[in-house]
Amino acid sequence: MGERILLDGAALGRMLVRLTHEVAEKNRGTENLCLLGIPRRGEIVAERMRALLAEHYGADVPCAGIDIGMYRDDLVSGYFVPDARVNSLGFSVDGRHVVLCDDVLHTGRSVRAAIEAIFDLGRPARISLLVLCDRGGREMPVSPDFVGKNVPAARHEFIDVRLREIEGEDSLGIRERE
Repeated sequence: MGERILLDGAALGRMLVRLTHEVAEKNRGTENLCLLGIPRRGEIVAERMRALLAEHYGADVPCAGIDIGMYRDDLVSGYFVPDARVNSLGFSVDGRHVVLCDDVLHTGRSVRAAIEAIFDLGRPARISLLVLCDRGGREMPVSPDFVGKNVPAARHEFIDVRLREIEGEDSLGIRERE
């Protein structure tokens, strides 16, 4: 069985606009907001959200990627000590509403690692999670605040998010894992 496209580029674009408005509404505007993306696609989602907040609200919201490599529970051992210096954002998260962005939420382990990295950088007022797709299958007590599309997927299925910055086109699909 091949891939089934759930959202084409236009639908993905509309979804991002909707998520932008939801973020601004829940935050009561854009003041004190910042966006952090989990590499690689989460960074692109954060940058697109930043551009949409500027377009729709005239806001210049700080935005950066957050490296979670040293915080992953499958990599960290007694020999590795996470170093917050790898995450030099160029702005402070202290007292801010951080919107953590990613493409697909599955087990929650990447989100847990990102939250740990954020707290090594400072003390935000709040952290919200924005994902393009929630596929279920959580292993951590993590729940998104902003969801583009819920797509319950079996373990043998793969959610394929394509972004023009990487693959040259925007789409969201589901296929059998190879």
